[in-house]
Amino acid sequence: MKLVRAQLPEGEFALPTRKAKQERKTVRQYVREALRAKMLLDKVDPKDPIWTAFPLVRSTGRVDDAAENHDRYLYGSGGGSRSR
Repeated sequence: MKLVRAQLPEGEFALPTRKAKQERKTVRQYVREALRAKMLLDKVDPKDPIWTAFPLVRSTGRVDDAAENHDRYLYGSGGGSRSR
C-alpha cells in the first residue's frame, strides 16, 4: 500500500473528519472510500445494444455459437464496433 500525504485547509479537513465520525469510520477509511467512489464511476450506456438487442435472432431455433460470437451478434460483423 502506498502512503499519500496532502495538506488541507482546516475547513476542508473538517468535512471528511465529521463525515467519518458520523459513519463510525476512520478518516483514512472514509477518504479511501471517497476516492474509490469518485474514480471508479460505474456508469452504464443505455444505448449499448446489450440492453436493446434481444432477441439476438428473429427465427426460432438454437444459436450454437452465441458464446463465441456474441460481439458479432450485438455489434455487427466488425467484431465489436463500439468504442472502448
